[in-house]
Amino acid sequence: MAQSLLGLSLLFASSAQAALSRVVSLAPALTEMMIELDAQDLLVGVVEANGVAAPLPGLPSVGTYGALNMERLVSLKPDLVLLWEGGVSPAELKQLQNLGIASLSIVPRDLDQLIDKIEALAVRLGRSEQGRQHAAALRTRLQALRAQYRRAEPLKVFYQVWDNPLYTLGGKQIISNALRVCGARNVFEDLDPPAPMVSVESVIERDPQVILGNDQAQLNAWKARKQVDAVAHARLLVVPDNGIERPSGQMIEATAKLCALIETTAPASK
Repeated sequence: MAQSLLGLSLLFASSAQAALSRVVSLAPALTEMMIELDAQDLLVGVVEANGVAAPLPGLPSVGTYGALNMERLVSLKPDLVLLWEGGVSPAELKQLQNLGIASLSIVPRDLDQLIDKIEALAVRLGRSEQGRQHAAALRTRLQALRAQYRRAEPLKVFYQVWDNPLYTLGGKQIISNALRVCGARNVFEDLDPPAPMVSVESVIERDPQVILGNDQAQLNAWKARKQVDAVAHARLLVVPDNGIERPSGQMIEATAKLCALIETTAPASK
């Protein structure tokens, strides 16, 4: 009897997952995950992607990341809302719960966890096989990158998010893990906040061998700091693919491009 009830419960759960037909994505990276899983047909709403071309421009907007139009979202009658950390306030999350709208929070801390969460999302969407195949390919690629770019002594890297005020990445931010895949180490990995503000003096003290950023003009401002190893060896590098800042499956290839750039500029001793 107990086994029969368990079987029925699993059947109903499976049916409920497969029946999902109205999904709203509240982060560009989550929208990318849906596309990678060939599940874009389930999307009925997305947030606008600041500075990123909308991959599905015909879909209704429910606001921007961190500025949600709750009334618009509710009007779309979603049966699942995909959340990213910081994109929804506690009050908005509570409102979704009160309305009986299911949500799924995806917050990967490293690339392995990212792949696990993509595969878990596929199961929730009723696209288990697509998820299994996609995750397997991503794991194989990630393993190959680690083997290719492993260094006996990790390269010290400062990742500049913005110049004034000066922001970087903390150790729990997923890009710090991507740097480790490249045989590098975030010089501020000991800081817990995802995007801590730091001083020029603290960067000089930690003496990075490479400085990464998204804007060459901002990076050029470091040229006056000739005592910094990265400046002395002309290693002020523009991140080659800003997909590194959007944790979805494409982040693995964005990491590969970053690894190749670092290796070309600062070859490891083999």
